[in-house]
Amino acid sequence: MEQQLTLSRSQLVRSRIKGIVGGSVGNLVEWYDWYAYSVFALYFGAAFFPKDNETAQLLNTAGIFAIGFLMRPIGGWVMGTYADRKGRKAALTLSVLMMSGGSLMIMLVPGYKQIGIAAPIILVLARMLQGLSIGGEYGTAATYLSEIAPKKHRGFYSSFQYVTSCLGQLIALTILLVLQRFLLSKEQLADWGWRVPFGIGAVLAVSAIYLRRNLSETESFKHEKVAESRKGSVSELLKYKKEVLLIIGFTIGTTVAFYTFTTYIQKFLVNTAGFSKNESTSITMIALFVFMIAHPIAGVISDKVGRRRMMIIYGAVSMLTTYPILTALGNTHEFWTAVLLITIALVILSLCTSISAIIKAELFPANVRSLGVSFPYALAVAIFGGTAESIALSFKQAGHANYFFWYITACSVVSLIVSFNLPDMDKHSKMDEDLK
Repeated sequence: MEQQLTLSRSQLVRSRIKGIVGGSVGNLVEWYDWYAYSVFALYFGAAFFPKDNETAQLLNTAGIFAIGFLMRPIGGWVMGTYADRKGRKAALTLSVLMMSGGSLMIMLVPGYKQIGIAAPIILVLARMLQGLSIGGEYGTAATYLSEIAPKKHRGFYSSFQYVTSCLGQLIALTILLVLQRFLLSKEQLADWGWRVPFGIGAVLAVSAIYLRRNLSETESFKHEKVAESRKGSVSELLKYKKEVLLIIGFTIGTTVAFYTFTTYIQKFLVNTAGFSKNESTSITMIALFVFMIAHPIAGVISDKVGRRRMMIIYGAVSMLTTYPILTALGNTHEFWTAVLLITIALVILSLCTSISAIIKAELFPANVRSLGVSFPYALAVAIFGGTAESIALSFKQAGHANYFFWYITACSVVSLIVSFNLPDMDKHSKMDEDLK
């Protein structure tokens, strides 16, 4: 009996590790593809837009980046509904297929010189497809990781969603760095080298699809007994209006900070601080590596001190530090000073991002959990995260770059206020009701 119990525990641990790896590896590939657009935008803007104005090129590529975000609420709605009705596993596999399809389109599309206006149109369509994919990926992956986690370690399990998100961006940046320093000239990167990462992303998707097709479905989904019409329906989700508003509220501050310090920051280092493109890539990589490592640590801490308390601490510290950090960063020309400032900002951010997925998942019952996590989050990200880069560049072009620092601070205040109104999910969580 003792040997059987040990075996069953061993099988359970292996099953959970497999679930984390399967859910996380797919998430890694999806976020790699998503970020590849941003980190290589410095090079491929000229292939689709006029060459005489670098800021105009960045504004155009940032605008298409935002269009991808605008598709995310639709993706959150469609894929969230699909995950609640057909299963987390099926939705996770489909989302990877869609993301890799968008990457293939970007890799293969000819430039403006070859096909004229059709080039940016195809680029827009590819980003729309990727936006649909990533809109559903976040909520479904968050739901899956949360549902396979033991109650006492939900913060730790949840943190791996952002670990793989960071790792996806680090891989994209590593490829850029290798191409920049060892393989291609600036001219080659701008001419055709920027297509390489999108091809790599499409190939990586094959392994992710294999892993996800072999995942086990969660017990929460398998034991869901409500009628099919109540699974993943908007009418059912609207019974939880307060929870939807809470998600939108605390996402406002976190998504603006996240996309500022992980995506826009590379352009900020070049355009505002005056670093070279190579230096900005190296600075971002080092800071992101520390950010990635910080997530499991923050997740473990949240399991000890409580997730609501962690969110409040994050909101308060972010509100007080964002403006000074960005001001100092804009005025420094020292490599390691820039690394330190961005790292501090990202470690502060990890207090929130490490647990944001589990906070959302615990607010909803299993029959609308994926939709509840996906749709309101994607809506807030589309409005605030997707436009962060465009707003920052617009303020800079107008000669008031520091206005954007105040904008991020104001968004942090909103998240802080909402965090005070979050329920204490360490005492009562909808996830605890799943298997009763």
